[in-house]
Amino acid sequence: MSLPDTLTADLRSLLGGRFSDRAADRDHHAGTEAHHMPAPPDAVAWPITTEDVVAILRLCHAARVPVVAHGAGSSLEGNVSAVQGGLSLDLTRMDRILRVSAEDLDCTVEAGVTREALNAGLRDSGLFFPIDPGANATLGGMAATRASGTNAVRYGTMRENVLSLTVVTADGRVIRTGGRARKSSAGYDLTRVFVGSEGTLGIITEVTLRPHGRPDTIRAAVCTFPDAASATRTAIEAIQIGLPLARLEYLDPGCIRAVNAFSHLAEAEADTLFVEFHGTQAGVAEQVEIFADLAGGNGGTAFRWAEREEERSRLWAARHSAYNATVNQRPGARGWATDVCVPVSALPGCIDEAKALLAGTRIPASIMGHVGDGNFHVVFSVDPASSGDLAEAARINDRLVRTALSVDGTCTGEHGVGLGKRKYMQAEHGEALLLMRSLKDAFDPLGLLNPGKIFPDPTEAAE
Repeated sequence: MSLPDTLTADLRSLLGGRFSDRAADRDHHAGTEAHHMPAPPDAVAWPITTEDVVAILRLCHAARVPVVAHGAGSSLEGNVSAVQGGLSLDLTRMDRILRVSAEDLDCTVEAGVTREALNAGLRDSGLFFPIDPGANATLGGMAATRASGTNAVRYGTMRENVLSLTVVTADGRVIRTGGRARKSSAGYDLTRVFVGSEGTLGIITEVTLRPHGRPDTIRAAVCTFPDAASATRTAIEAIQIGLPLARLEYLDPGCIRAVNAFSHLAEAEADTLFVEFHGTQAGVAEQVEIFADLAGGNGGTAFRWAEREEERSRLWAARHSAYNATVNQRPGARGWATDVCVPVSALPGCIDEAKALLAGTRIPASIMGHVGDGNFHVVFSVDPASSGDLAEAARINDRLVRTALSVDGTCTGEHGVGLGKRKYMQAEHGEALLLMRSLKDAFDPLGLLNPGKIFPDPTEAAE
């Protein structure tokens, strides 16, 4: 397929070399990070200003052509696949840090700025932006998927750290969803409507964020446990007593085994917690002592502590390589990653069920998670040509999601809905899904923005 000739001509005139319908560029924007079938757009555009986005959306709206916003392309649920063709709007060249206010603890960036680029830009201000989803994702994409990651247990998710957005609507209007005030009672909270909307309601072009002061002292540790229940019980106890953990991550023995092979490490193949504390030197020392007592009471052993940055980086190497390590256990494999989030009290039972399910499958898989907030992931290394692999991973994923929903959890804690989790939206939200559809119709009545995402496909069985 291709775009209408008149639209192609108009976009070439507007953008010049920043428009392409070459196969290589289209394939690069097909959304192929995980197991979902690639779905390339008909063309790709690279705006460099909000005004470019306005002009592009007005042209596509007039031509009734779908538009899919695209950032780093690291999403795992087919969030940026162009399932109905159309135009991929690649925002990565909108990469300027527009403003930093150390006094107000806020900053404004264009949507294509990556989290690593922002932290490099903040280095001299004494601030840092803590949301770390693993990949070096764009901040516009992180807002669109309501990303979180390893630091969420202390600093929250994108929901808590976005102050306002500049958004272009489907028909080319520019709106700002809020100001820089830390609170407001003025009208509907449109910022939270767009955060997590996955580009289905509007295109985010600027994000005003809440960075945090760089902590005086950071100390990290790794600790092994006799089983998953002991590790997760330690996590729950630490949260219940209000210990201000910055990171609290879990890896199962299979994940550690994969990491050892992938990164040439020699970690003990056991249920493992990775933990990090931020604060003053005295405060961190107290936190470390309390956590060590909790872990020891649950059978935790083999503590290793690190304070210097290079030592902490080595300590965290296992956690950061876990996804790639799991996928690369088989040549030519692709990752099938699912994530659920449950109340922390339900976490031990849910992880035990996940381990039991994985014990009965031949597909290499690992469990890892941000256990401080009840969010855990199962990553499969699937042969994309094997219908058996895909069916087996789907079956286990279905069980995990239904278990999470049964304890009042959610089908996705941070990956977003995209294509992979949309069939569970009715079961999770019930009548509220009708209101979500109404919002979609109000913001995008022609259904041109990232079509086919979030809402269940009519051809799928009702859930």
